[in-house]
Amino acid sequence: MKRLFPILGACLVSAAATSADAGEVYGGVLAHGVDTPFTFETNEEGIDLQAGVRSEPIEALSFVGKPSLYAFGSVNTAGDTNFVAAGVSWKIDLGPVYLRPGVGLALHDAPAFRLDLETRIRTDLGSRVLFEPEIAIGLPVSERVSVEASWVHISNARLFNSQQNPGIDMIGVRANLAF
Repeated sequence: MKRLFPILGACLVSAAATSADAGEVYGGVLAHGVDTPFTFETNEEGIDLQAGVRSEPIEALSFVGKPSLYAFGSVNTAGDTNFVAAGVSWKIDLGPVYLRPGVGLALHDAPAFRLDLETRIRTDLGSRVLFEPEIAIGLPVSERVSVEASWVHISNARLFNSQQNPGIDMIGVRANLAF
């Protein structure tokens, strides 16, 4: 529980810094440690509770599609890896639904060294700061509310160990409330 307080503090600072220009707030519930082709087994599990903010699309960056800034915190209910992340995302309208790809950096509290005793393979994440790509497909429910199916990934992209990249994938749903 002690390691949770710095993560929550960083999340609150990030949210406060971004909320003045917030275009929307969001919250989600995601399965933690989902097995995908992008990760090795880290033996992590549980549910992640996610809360964050997104800015309005940035007009000055229209040459790259008017991305929005985002910041969020993710708390794991099983006591595994918690993290905060910040980055940019784009909302791409596709008729009745939209696609929201994003990329950012995450700061996590997983162990600095972790070894799977059965396989003797290291399962630590390689660095305290990780890449955080994500993608969601969303559906507007009303003028201000939308729901999204979301995939979030955190990993070192094999930059710190070319032989392995355990990473963690989260898949779930988010609800968004626009201002």
